[in-house]
Amino acid sequence: MAKRLLTLWVNGREHSLAAADGALLIDVLRDALQLTGTKRGCDGGECGACTVLVNDRPRLACSTLAVQVEGKRVETIEGQVKQGSLSRLQKAFHDRLGAQCGFCTPGMIMAAEGLLRRNPDPTIEEIRSALGGNLCRCTGYVKIIESVQAAAGGELEPVPAHGRTPREAAGHAGAAVGGTR
Repeated sequence: MAKRLLTLWVNGREHSLAAADGALLIDVLRDALQLTGTKRGCDGGECGACTVLVNDRPRLACSTLAVQVEGKRVETIEGQVKQGSLSRLQKAFHDRLGAQCGFCTPGMIMAAEGLLRRNPDPTIEEIRSALGGNLCRCTGYVKIIESVQAAAGGELEPVPAHGRTPREAAGHAGAAVGGTR
């Protein structure tokens, strides 16, 4: 496969590298740039573990070609740490126990960061909708939603634990594991 020289802006730093035309962003991040916080989950755009921000908008790195983000700002979970300190979302996930095994947490945090940049005071339903493409197999999502609320600085509203994932609550088809997105 043909390679090309790409210039990517990742976590505020310029990176020039050779990548195959069909290289996925997740492979470039994890293999070429050694940014392994972006998790490889389903490889099919179903789980959200690979969520990164591209120009402040959540994007699935497993279904994005690296060439598609050339010249755009890409942010990974590693870019959330500033001067050795956790971001407000990372701290909220830690303080509110929003992470269990931690595998989905980077993608959850990046999706939530995208939401908070667009809407600094989201409702529970807006949080559920923003996290609708992110699956967690360990939690009931209550602590995750509370973590996002805490990071937003809002009062914690009671989070109904209807046994629904954020995807189901947001009305996405195929909300269960293995559904479509």
